[in-house]
Amino acid sequence: MQARQLLAALAAGEPVSGAQLAERAGVTRAAIWKQVEALRTRGVPVEARGAAGYRLPWPVQLLDESRIRAALPRACASRLGTLEVHWELDSTSSELQRRLGEAADVSFVLAETQTAGRGRRGRSWLSPPGLNLYLSCVKRFNRGFATLSGLSLAVGVMVLRAIESFDIDGVGLKWPNDLLAAGGKLAGVLVELSGEYQGPCAAVIGVGLNLRLTEALRDQAGQPACDLATLAGGQPPERNAMAARLIAALADGLREFERHGFAPFVDDYARHDLLAGRQLRLSGAQGHCEGVGAGVDARGALQVRLALDEIRSFDSADVTVRRA
Repeated sequence: MQARQLLAALAAGEPVSGAQLAERAGVTRAAIWKQVEALRTRGVPVEARGAAGYRLPWPVQLLDESRIRAALPRACASRLGTLEVHWELDSTSSELQRRLGEAADVSFVLAETQTAGRGRRGRSWLSPPGLNLYLSCVKRFNRGFATLSGLSLAVGVMVLRAIESFDIDGVGLKWPNDLLAAGGKLAGVLVELSGEYQGPCAAVIGVGLNLRLTEALRDQAGQPACDLATLAGGQPPERNAMAARLIAALADGLREFERHGFAPFVDDYARHDLLAGRQLRLSGAQGHCEGVGAGVDARGALQVRLALDEIRSFDSADVTVRRA
């Protein structure tokens, strides 16, 4: 029995004895214990209940491609390239980067777990199986990098729209690519571009969204973190349903961005902008400065009001921003 099969056997949240698991798999109880430890190492909170056996503290829904497809609006499903669900990848974005030459437009890759999930500036993204969502998509554009200003901010709005479709409130946007709630990071966006500055190009867009976090995972995150379970009173949306809403929001939103750029997302971004009106501390290659957040401009650049009422724009590649 591999870790994947063990997680499926425990998915109902009911205790299952080691003897039963060993008999089903045709292996020893020691082999079952080894896979339990493998899941725990990945961040899955498998509990040992003595003679009752092993259990998860709550039911887990494993990702299922057919269920995700069935939950997509018909018009959206017809526009997708491919949709794949993997048990394990180094990262969903790396997988699409390797296949960029052959991947159809608006193709999606999801993984139950990632061994090298990536965030902005090379930071790692914790990716335990069965708990959260990790997906990437590829979108092709004909007019080059110059027309893609504000894309990461627009994707943040798309993710926010998918979350709000479940009547979950309290989520805000932190420039340039984070979603925060209850004082912690809920989701992150990573956009990687390839191609020509003024010609055909492609964006590989990665999204990590926390549905459930254990206390151990929060400690490992190295920064305050939040999950949808907290925002939804303990019961997050089903993972396949959330994946379908997220895919639909991205597919529709990227089509809108391709036609009109960042403009259709400006108002939604402004309503959820966590930096507007806040005292900020910025650092980058040109040094440090402080000011008050003044929203974003039409390109998605951060606007900061400095001393003497001067407004200065910052691009995401230039600076790191923290609330003072």
